Amino acid sequence: MKDLLFEPIAINGMDVKNRIYLPAMHLGMCSEFQVTDQIVEFYAERARGGAGMICVGFATVDELSGNSLNIGAHSDDFIPGLTRLARAIQDNGARAVVQLNHAGRYNFSFFLDGKQPVAPSPVASRMTRETPRELTEKEIQGIVDAFARAAARVRRAGYDAVEVLSGTGYLISEFLSPLTNQRSDRYGGSLENRMRFGLEVMQAIRKETGDDFPLMVRMNGNDYMPGGQGRKELAVYARALTETAGVDALCINVGWHEARVPQIVTSVPRGVFAYLARGIRDQVSVPVIASHRINDPATARELLADGMCDMVAMGRGLIADPFLPEKARTGRENEILHCIACAQGCFDNLFKLKSVECLCNPRAGHERETCLEPAAIPKKVMVIGGGAAGMSAALAASQRGHVVILWEASGRLGGQLHLAGSPPGREEFAELAKDLAAQVALAGIEVRYGRPVDEALIRSEKPDAVILATGARPMTPPIAGVELAHVVQAWDVLAGRVHTGQRVVIVGGGAVGVETALFLAEKGTLSPEALKFLMVNRAETPEDLYDMATRGTKEIVVIEMINKIGKDIGKSTRWGMLQDLDRVGVRTGVETRALAITPEGVTVEKGGNKEIIAADSVILAAGSVACCNLKEAVEKLGIDCRVAGDASRVGLAFDAVHQGFAAGRVV
Repeated sequence: MKDLLFEPIAINGMDVKNRIYLPAMHLGMCSEFQVTDQIVEFYAERARGGAGMICVGFATVDELSGNSLNIGAHSDDFIPGLTRLARAIQDNGARAVVQLNHAGRYNFSFFLDGKQPVAPSPVASRMTRETPRELTEKEIQGIVDAFARAAARVRRAGYDAVEVLSGTGYLISEFLSPLTNQRSDRYGGSLENRMRFGLEVMQAIRKETGDDFPLMVRMNGNDYMPGGQGRKELAVYARALTETAGVDALCINVGWHEARVPQIVTSVPRGVFAYLARGIRDQVSVPVIASHRINDPATARELLADGMCDMVAMGRGLIADPFLPEKARTGRENEILHCIACAQGCFDNLFKLKSVECLCNPRAGHERETCLEPAAIPKKVMVIGGGAAGMSAALAASQRGHVVILWEASGRLGGQLHLAGSPPGREEFAELAKDLAAQVALAGIEVRYGRPVDEALIRSEKPDAVILATGARPMTPPIAGVELAHVVQAWDVLAGRVHTGQRVVIVGGGAVGVETALFLAEKGTLSPEALKFLMVNRAETPEDLYDMATRGTKEIVVIEMINKIGKDIGKSTRWGMLQDLDRVGVRTGVETRALAITPEGVTVEKGGNKEIIAADSVILAAGSVACCNLKEAVEKLGIDCRVAGDASRVGLAFDAVHQGFAAGRVV
């Protein structure tokens, strides 16, 4: 039977070898709008990995449309770099596309040398906290022309197609939405008028590039904005794009950056937004591409087989594993390293003005400088600790040709990844543990379980090098009463080693405290299966079902000494987790210090006032401390020693994977 994922497809005469599309993503890898070696190598690797079609961008259309970290398409000066990037993609087997966009009110005056961002109307952006300047009709026409000229440059640079971003809260969608378009001229008011700008952009591009050049649009299926646009209006727009403007394919994404519906994080189920692509596909006669949280071939095949879409967009899935398509094509899906939607290296890096990296793949964004050269002299390498850092170190050292033995004191690999994967919506972290363990097995690395390593063992093994990835242990804060029977560690709760009572106080509001609160808040709620059964049989009202799906049987309070809950959670993830805490009824107290724990509860102090919070169980989530007891012993033996992950300094899973890779790469 043919594999639907690897059936070819045509878009206005452009043959694409399979149904896998790498959509445009902010990478932050350009310099002064110019294509760099870094971005060329990044996309060349994904083309070698087997994606059928790769879109780069977004690319700018004028000086106000983006920033210098974007690919430039607003001047002929950028054509040589664009050409070089196109050839890198095409020479490695994929079709090359450029996405054009204008950020509109989503741009920052900081990036524009103090100039005010522009928009259809002067409606402030919650994302930038700036109010844009309203465009005149003459300026609108100038931007339409700028899109067309940029598209012409894309064609001259040798690309196979051009895509226009008409969603996500950027300029074209700002014209579309009544939330941001308050104009009274021919570009505002009715849906017909609000669609005018977007349709004029596509018509101008078509006129400039010709009928035979594939024109694609990436648009929202729902913007998830109160007062914005839902599926029905956007379906009308999709029909107009194809019937009036002659667009050849539609890629359906979801939400604006300001929307309060999670779109990219691990709590979003795989493929959940494909229903939006299906709704558009029912209305148009051109290929429709589904996107967001499609990170494995099985999900992609199911969407294609069920008629939800004609292609699938895999963005971060191909950051995590560039060779996902080729592994799927050749029957090696067990070798795939799946994106876990943590956003730690991709989206969170962009907020720091850093280029994109990946928690799962330490080579992402560093393809050229992180090649694993064969070791001149193979060594016997002892890796102690089988968590994220240890497995990453073992894999890198093994790929260099060293003989690696991985020692893990417990009975399984993965370490704290299993704890991180315990709360609802965080299961992908546990999947990463499985993926890394599978990579270790495929590499033929010997793993020895169940024996703690000491100096005597190291002496008897006689390794040439040791990598310590022994992780961390939970901290016990100096609070009176921590020794009481109803006081437990958060790690034990997440691991299922202990049970808690109905009234719970969690001491510590960092990532582990928040995750533990969400884990416990799920107790007593309806399961997804129960919810669907009761809903389709209309056994209860939607309002009651919502309550039963979000309110469990425990009363949970999280207290934190500083003035912020979840300080160590990445920006892309934190807002959604705090929203979840509120939704499930978890109470939080910041600037609240635990003074003592008694059989009745926790005595706390806030603002000089003391109170007792009643508790049947008290959970300690006060951080962790590095476990690195063997370093001195290894060095005393004269053995090359490196430390990675939490054993060096307590950090994120991202740090553990990257530090482990770095240690294994240079050993």
